[in-house]
Amino acid sequence: MKKSKHQELKQSTVVSFKKARSLLAKIIKMVEEDAYCIDIMQQNLAVMGLLRSAHQRLMENHLKSCFQAIMTSSNQKKRNQAIEEILRVTDLFNR
Repeated sequence: MKKSKHQELKQSTVVSFKKARSLLAKIIKMVEEDAYCIDIMQQNLAVMGLLRSAHQRLMENHLKSCFQAIMTSSNQKKRNQAIEEILRVTDLFNR
């Protein structure tokens, strides 16, 4: 059975979070063992990349499902609220 785009995005997002979790454990161990700072920072950047990628997929999935459904509703208050949520999350992401 072929996976939907939603299922594929969800699965790849979960994989990124699991990889990030694994790398974070490695980073903690590296810090505890006084590993070379540059090595720790490189691993940290890898985690940040995984989290950014996961965030991007979450946003894509949200825009193509939940957000799209809200935008087609007749409830102007809900549409405005959904837009504000996207703006708020985008602002936090860009900080």
